Amino acid sequence: MSYFTPYIDDSGLHMPTYNDILADIISSMKAIYGNDIYLEADSADYQFISILALKIHDSYQAVQYAYNSRSPSTAMGAALDSVVKLNGIARKAAGYSTCEVVITGTPFTEIKDGSVQDASGLIWDLPESVVIGSEGTATATVTCETAGAVTALPGDITKINTPTYGWKTVTNEASAVTGNALESDEELRERQTISVANPSQTMLAGTAGALRALKNVKRVSVYENDTNISTEDEAENPYGLPAHSVTCVVEGGDDNDVAEAILYHKGIGCYTNGTTEVTVTDQNDYVNKVRFYRPTYVDVHVHLKIKKYTGYVNSLQSTIKDAIYTYLGTLEIGRDVSISMLMGVVMSCNAQFSRPVFGIAEMTVGRSADSLGSGDMDINFNEVANANYDAIEVSV
Repeated sequence: MSYFTPYIDDSGLHMPTYNDILADIISSMKAIYGNDIYLEADSADYQFISILALKIHDSYQAVQYAYNSRSPSTAMGAALDSVVKLNGIARKAAGYSTCEVVITGTPFTEIKDGSVQDASGLIWDLPESVVIGSEGTATATVTCETAGAVTALPGDITKINTPTYGWKTVTNEASAVTGNALESDEELRERQTISVANPSQTMLAGTAGALRALKNVKRVSVYENDTNISTEDEAENPYGLPAHSVTCVVEGGDDNDVAEAILYHKGIGCYTNGTTEVTVTDQNDYVNKVRFYRPTYVDVHVHLKIKKYTGYVNSLQSTIKDAIYTYLGTLEIGRDVSISMLMGVVMSCNAQFSRPVFGIAEMTVGRSADSLGSGDMDINFNEVANANYDAIEVSV
């Protein structure tokens, strides 16, 4: 293709390639100095022309970047941050994992600015002040100093990082609520698309979009019952929700922020259903009670027996286990654990699907090691599958 001046039409911005620019400069040089000018690759003039063409091409690329920065579908980085501000949203900063721990020691001992350590050596900070109760125990929520999806399984947090006289032990009986990494461009684009599309769709979708836009909110599921039926009905009300109600299940985020988002986006006269209740005073000083659910975490036990083929190596067992663990952590609230999807995740660990080095001999899932089955694992509307690494067993 020959050189052309950059232009914009209905299909977008058009620019010449580096080779087009180089060829055009060579043609111009020959027009000035004659066709006998030596411009082979080993000549100084050719080297100079190549550098000049590259600089021009780099400038055109900058123009392309600026042109793409107008749209959220093509903008990147800081440019995308600026574009989505027009929709009233901002990139979510990295969040920090939290975990509830049990502290034991001498009654009424005060722990100031304390911290603990997990099995991986990561530090988790206690609240500014924790006082051990009269029975010698205290419960507190610790926050990991390292941002992102840091996990801590039950019993992982057992080391005292800041010894205090009277403080004896610390442990976590439940898994940590994982934080989140800095929101990627792709995730921000998806959230921006939801934020601008929802207002023109349904109030239900608008409510979900508003909740997803909140700081530290990770997963959201919103349900409605627009019938007069309050009892469970497979066709009309499969979850047994109250009549004419909206039910929001939200993971993460501040209780007050969540309640306000629900109040200002739900339908008029629509009852809010849930076990967490927050009082919100609106701009007219009217006091509203807003209810929603926090998800219940359900450990998923997976038993997998694989069959080795030629080329199998033992390290694949940990690779498969990691893949299952990662997949379970991506499931949305209320999403059943599909045995067929799990099988697909497992088989994707083969480097070549057409020439697998292992197959699946048996796979079962369940809520406990005693309730494993070969069918899908049902998850209730207000539950979410919890990836428990120790509950995943891979054998040969």
